[in-house]
Amino acid sequence: MTRRKTLTDTEIAAHMLDALAEKGAKALTFGTISQRSGLAPATLAQRYGSVDGMVRHALACEWARLSQAVSEVHSEAHLSTKGAQALLKNLATPSAEVLSLSLRDAELCKAAETWRAQVEAAIAARRGGGSRGRESAAMIFAAWQGRFLWDAAGGKTFRLSDLIKALP
Repeated sequence: MTRRKTLTDTEIAAHMLDALAEKGAKALTFGTISQRSGLAPATLAQRYGSVDGMVRHALACEWARLSQAVSEVHSEAHLSTKGAQALLKNLATPSAEVLSLSLRDAELCKAAETWRAQVEAAIAARRGGGSRGRESAAMIFAAWQGRFLWDAAGGKTFRLSDLIKALP
């Protein structure tokens, strides 16, 4: 089988994120991504300089994708409490691995913070805005992310819609 000679950075990032989801951070090597993408390890090394550079780029692509998704879903969901539920239901969320790796790099941490602020602003807009809306949005965001992180460990302990209704 001949190797592909070109692949976009976005396509390489997708291969990396798939490897991360399937096998964890230890799978993020030039060899593994070479096998998945069909590009030579030397090509990847030349393009990104190091494995850390390749990982950083893939994570930056993921945060850009997640931010774009917030913009798209934000424009589609109604500005109401039910709209907040619809927004969160239709919104992509970063994996625990993506979040964990991003916290090790200042630029990626900033991208994660920006994404969180976008989501909270979109929720707050559906909660009436103002300081109460922002405060409720922060609590809803924390509960939403907490559920995603812990769902894999077993079962849902509460319905997010019940929390949204209970908050002022």
